[in-house]
Amino acid sequence: MCKSYNEGLGIFILPFRAVPSFRGLLYRHRRTLIPYLRTMTRRRVIPILALVAAVLIVLFFYSSVDSREAWRGLPQHVGLGEHIGGGSATPPNTGSGGSSTGTPAKDPDYANWNPKPNFKKGSPMPSGHNYTSTLVIAKTKDENIEWIDEKMPDQHKAVYVADDPTAPLHPPKNKGHEVMIYLSWIIDNYDNLPDVAIFMHAHQLTWHNDDLLGNDAHLLVTRLSRQRVWREGFVNMRCSWHPGCPDWMHPGETEQNDFKQEEVLIAKSWSELFPLDEVPSVLAQPCCAQFALSRERIQAKPYAQYVWYRDWLFNTRLPDYLSGRIWEYVWQFVFTGQNVYCPKEHICFCDQFGTCFGGEEQYDDFIVLRNELGDRERDLREWEEKQRAREEAEEKGEHAQLETMEKPEEGKDEEYRKEIDRLRPLVDQLKHDAEIRGQDPKARALEAGREWQEGDDY
Repeated sequence: MCKSYNEGLGIFILPFRAVPSFRGLLYRHRRTLIPYLRTMTRRRVIPILALVAAVLIVLFFYSSVDSREAWRGLPQHVGLGEHIGGGSATPPNTGSGGSSTGTPAKDPDYANWNPKPNFKKGSPMPSGHNYTSTLVIAKTKDENIEWIDEKMPDQHKAVYVADDPTAPLHPPKNKGHEVMIYLSWIIDNYDNLPDVAIFMHAHQLTWHNDDLLGNDAHLLVTRLSRQRVWREGFVNMRCSWHPGCPDWMHPGETEQNDFKQEEVLIAKSWSELFPLDEVPSVLAQPCCAQFALSRERIQAKPYAQYVWYRDWLFNTRLPDYLSGRIWEYVWQFVFTGQNVYCPKEHICFCDQFGTCFGGEEQYDDFIVLRNELGDRERDLREWEEKQRAREEAEEKGEHAQLETMEKPEEGKDEEYRKEIDRLRPLVDQLKHDAEIRGQDPKARALEAGREWQEGDDY
């Protein structure tokens, strides 16, 4: 090994691995170095200082090589599931696999880096078990929830007021719509959970409550099978697939969709929320962020995970409504591990709410009749609106405008009414029969395709 010696300094310049400590070397030669430097002119000092700086730079470079390359051992997900270093190139050895002799390093053990929750069916409960439940409501100050006490006085509830920090229950920040409230309730009650938690909005009557249940939140809550929630762990409070199923959000989409403004933002948000999970090509479940969970399913994830999710909501720069809408199609992944959660409608209505048509074919036949009834009712409304508009224009003497207005076909309204009168009793009878059938726990089990023995509960 070559070496050079400067007699004036008495310092060996060696490859850095041969020198145990550059700092120690300077210390050992301080008696010759310091007097020498004091007698040197400024011109002679500059080359020496440059030499010292060069040696320090070399030491720093070699000591940082390993740390700069260590990132390659981490599962860096990009795009839709690809990760850096996942090609044919051989990453450098980082101690996670391979050897210093050039043996290709193994991919990190992702299962251990990011352990998956053990999502499984609920543990057996005795028949007749009285399931405890809490209704978690997200509301604003102006929303009326008197219907809860009027319709369900015995239902335990936790009402969070998003925009009132003086309310007994309120989120730490009014952001993310119902998401902040749902996560806050889980965090606040993680160690003292009921058997079943039902997460819902404040309004009683709304389009996104299934029309088979009268669009009525009261019926959703009272007819919800706590037994099914316990078995499944997670259920969506909406059975109808549209909107949301079977193929709704596409995280890889780059073009803005006015109906799904959050779609182009999901991939980035996903990588922040689930940094070690591949971004799925599709996300789907029935809308609209109302669901029920079992205690076991909530606790299948650690407390810290929910804190992590809420911290993301605190810190994201996304607008309030977009951060909430992103979570609308993320909940099913959080609580089932599935990016697509679309149970068959007839099973959901039967096993979850006790409306059993006898099978998928019978349910489909009912839907055809119900849709036909809905079409005729819509036709009649449109006919009446056109007729009403013409009558108002005529009363006001707006003859010029009257000439441009469409005239509804004469006699068509009576035709629509007759068809409605024929279809409505058929639809109502099928629905009534389905509700009677749903009172039989054996019929529910049969339609849901699960085992049932005499004496079993719903």
